[in-house]
Order: sequence, then C-alpha cells, then structure tokens
Amino acid sequence: MNDIVDPQTRSRMMSAIKGKNTNPELAVRRYLHARGFRYRLHRAGLPGKPDLVLPKYRLAIFVHGCFWHRHAGCFYATSPATRKNFWREKLDGNVARDKRQQTALTDAGWRVLVIWECGLKHNSSEASQIDDLIMGEDSWTEWPKKPPKTRPKKT
Repeated sequence: MNDIVDPQTRSRMMSAIKGKNTNPELAVRRYLHARGFRYRLHRAGLPGKPDLVLPKYRLAIFVHGCFWHRHAGCFYATSPATRKNFWREKLDGNVARDKRQQTALTDAGWRVLVIWECGLKHNSSEASQIDDLIMGEDSWTEWPKKPPKTRPKKT
C-alpha cells in the first residue's frame, strides 16, 4: 500500500512526534502523583534518561509507545509497508538500545518498569497493578503483561 501523503508531508509529520512529555507519559505522571508517589523526570545521570525515576524505590520507569519500541505481540506494533529495510533497522535499533539501557540500569542496582502505551489505552481499569509493581522486588517488569492482540471495539 502506498503512502497517502507526499514524502515531504510525511517527513514533517514524523518529525513532529515528540519523545518527552507525551500523552501516555503525562497520564502516568498524573496517576502516580495522585497516589502520592514522587518522582524525577528524565534523569540525565542514568542510562537511557528514564521517563520517570522514583529514587525512594530505586525504580526507573519507561513509558514506551508500542510502535516505536516494538511491543511484542501488540496490535499497535505494526510495520510500515514502505521503506521496509529502513524501518526494520530503525525499530530494531530502538529495541536493542532499550535492552542495553535497561540492562545497564539493573546492573547499577536500579529496578526497571516498562509501561506500554496500549495498557494505558485499553487496561486503564487495571492500572492499580502499577502500584504493586512499584512496591515489588522484580528487577525488570512490564505492564501490561499481555498486550491486546486486536483493536478493541468502540462502545
């Protein structure tokens, strides 16, 4: 399938996608703050500059978009039909970088929690599980554990 916009428009659209202060990240911030968790943002001294850092719990939180970070088995982790090699290299590079950064954090004694965008879109009623993950002892965990396989029907 061909792109529905010209290359210049697509380039402009893609360059407008931001990496910080995204809507999913802001939703997680509001959720944590409302429950009394205090955090630091994008702490530069840590590998990967985690989106949120809870020093009290020695926890680094990454809020990942399913497309950009290739959430395994998720409906939203589709691959573009055009420029397949470019996108495969780009997205595989993102996954490899994430793994390196998260390994460096756990090696340094930090715990890592990855919150996926699809969980915020479709499992918000189960968000209280995040509290348990923050208080837990796992060195690495993600939420939700199982992504949606298809786009949920709108009601």
